[in-house]
Amino acid sequence: MNPIDVPTEWNDSALLTFEEFCALIHIPQRTVRDWRRRGVGPRFWRFNGTGRLYTTVAEVRRFTNPVNASR
Repeated sequence: MNPIDVPTEWNDSALLTFEEFCALIHIPQRTVRDWRRRGVGPRFWRFNGTGRLYTTVAEVRRFTNPVNASR
């Protein structure tokens, strides 16, 4: 299995859509929806209560490399 590579030049506060996140980690959207339902995986937010789901680059880094998240 290949490690997930989040580019180092990406700003931690930048936003990724749900779809972009799924493409980045090469996981089907259905699987990530199941993770959300079970409370697993990165945190996602909706702005104004509706519309697209977003996560931050920092949250993706925390999720993909939990060992370094506390540094």
